[in-house]
Amino acid sequence: MQISNTIIKLLHKRGIQEQEDIMEFLSPSPRRTYDPFLLKNMEEGVSLILEEAVKGSRICIYGDYDADGITSTTLMLSILSHITDPGQVDYYIPSRFEEGYGLNMDAVRQISERGVDLIITVDCGSVSYEEVEYAKQLGMKVLVTDHHNVTDTIADCLVINPKQPGCPYPFKSLAGCGVAFKVAQAIQQRADLPKSVINEVLDLVAIGTVGDIMPLVDENRTIVKFGLRILNRCQRTGLARLIEAVSLTPGKITSENISYVIVPHLNASGRIEDASMAVELLRCAEEPKDASASEALDEKVATLVNQNIQRKKLQQDTFRSCVEDLHEVKDFILIRSEDAHEGIAGIVAGKLKETYYRPAVLVTPSGEEKKYLKGTGRSIAGVNLYELLKKNEHLFEKFGGHAGACGFLMPEEHLPELEKSLLDSMEEIKKENPDIFCRQYDIDLNVDVEELTADFARELELLAPFGNSNPKPLFQLSNVTLDDIRYMGDAEQHMRFFAWSHSGRRIQCVLFNDAQRYGLAVHARRPVELVGTLECQVWQGQERIQFLVDEIKFN
Repeated sequence: MQISNTIIKLLHKRGIQEQEDIMEFLSPSPRRTYDPFLLKNMEEGVSLILEEAVKGSRICIYGDYDADGITSTTLMLSILSHITDPGQVDYYIPSRFEEGYGLNMDAVRQISERGVDLIITVDCGSVSYEEVEYAKQLGMKVLVTDHHNVTDTIADCLVINPKQPGCPYPFKSLAGCGVAFKVAQAIQQRADLPKSVINEVLDLVAIGTVGDIMPLVDENRTIVKFGLRILNRCQRTGLARLIEAVSLTPGKITSENISYVIVPHLNASGRIEDASMAVELLRCAEEPKDASASEALDEKVATLVNQNIQRKKLQQDTFRSCVEDLHEVKDFILIRSEDAHEGIAGIVAGKLKETYYRPAVLVTPSGEEKKYLKGTGRSIAGVNLYELLKKNEHLFEKFGGHAGACGFLMPEEHLPELEKSLLDSMEEIKKENPDIFCRQYDIDLNVDVEELTADFARELELLAPFGNSNPKPLFQLSNVTLDDIRYMGDAEQHMRFFAWSHSGRRIQCVLFNDAQRYGLAVHARRPVELVGTLECQVWQGQERIQFLVDEIKFN
């Protein structure tokens, strides 16, 4: 393989130095994967599943309402269908609105009433100690498969989680569906099933891994590369119908298409109503046998598409309302929204964070008498939201998350104390880092307009799939002037223009969602610097490149 110096530079910047690692990273058929039985409790967990399957026990897959949980649930249902009567296996996904994330007592009781003998969790359950004890009291066995940090008392049952203490598995960053996939691999080996039962679920693992923003390195990169191949064949009928409905092109679907098109549609089911709709769509792997079944499948697709449209509208309306209520941009944005839909609160918090480049929390009334507030937050680089909220743990009824995103439930009367504490913490952070609110860009290369060609864009695709820990290369164009500026969008929030080099070469540029931040300054014919990524598109058989702008810097 002939590799240019530019690609080598970009790989070195990503920490990939050795020739062997470079070839593995660029290979169309990577081999970096690990024995599933290196996962702690895998041997015992698979034995339990096979024993219960042989006995004809009733098994329930307990999932989650996001894309990772949805794909994990579908994957586990698929592999179990090869070792037991599918009629003996069902699933349960909690309501985002009434139950929240993870195992809960009422759900465990309902599952027991169905006559279930074994609960297998996917993407949840590691610290559900009390819920697991309750399930055992009701006569059920529990196997937990999960990937979240173990920050509390671990459940007293078989737990398969690479992040649990004492697990020797060499790669700790599998998604929930990645862990479920390793269980499927282990079942395939122990039950001597054909490898096709593993290959046929790789599309699900790719969607869940990208959707849960897992780092696309090491084993995840292998999974997603092979998963994209399966996904692009559109062999799963329900998913193929969704791909057609959202105007993606089979054979050309990328990790970005997963992130920005497929995952939002799957997530919309859990955000607006019931994530089971998305599971049922993904479970439809073969063409329906009659017209009525085909029509029913199309209705499911239409429902998901409409739910995503509804999600977008709710998101836009809530964001606009929050902006109107934001009379002063403080160092920590804490906004109370009386009627924000719980399903989109996290997205709105993220958009507030991006717009004002401040950590942001959106709180909404919760509970029958609205005596509680449910908070959802997103943070910027350099501000560990989990640590900030952990200082105030005494104010919360429930609390969890990580550095970049957190959620909590608290009595309404604690809100003023929480806001004061967060603002005080931000004061301390600003003293240590006065530039904390300056957007930081990890620029890969400074380039000239002349270097941005279709050949160069195609070469960059060697680094795909792009995502967490392997972003699209970020370039800086220096000393360019802008002209032919045109605004787009209902609020003129987007902008299209040309950037000209001093030698007279130009490239078309697009700036999304942030055009008004620059005001009239972009119209002044003075040199600027552009930060962004390169994209190659095919339009009516013709290749064209454009520069997707993240930031305009004025000299």
